[in-house]
Amino acid sequence: MGRWMKPEVYPLIGAMTFVTSMVVFQLTRNVIKNPDVRINKEHRKTAVLENREEGESYREHSLRKFLRTRPPEVMPTINHFFSEDK
Repeated sequence: MGRWMKPEVYPLIGAMTFVTSMVVFQLTRNVIKNPDVRINKEHRKTAVLENREEGESYREHSLRKFLRTRPPEVMPTINHFFSEDK
């Protein structure tokens, strides 16, 4: 990076890059796939869109389907370690 940036700043830059990429991904996903966002002029004319299937496909994305099969634990190894009877 050069002399003007200290090595202590690298983790901060990494974290900010990760968060910024998550924000850009979510905004792009909302603009492209969200059934409530109306960019097309024809869709803006209608007050209520009849697009239940499109809304369901937006809501039930692949990450949600994957997480539904997983146990609701953040750190299962640590949870099991501390919850075992001794």
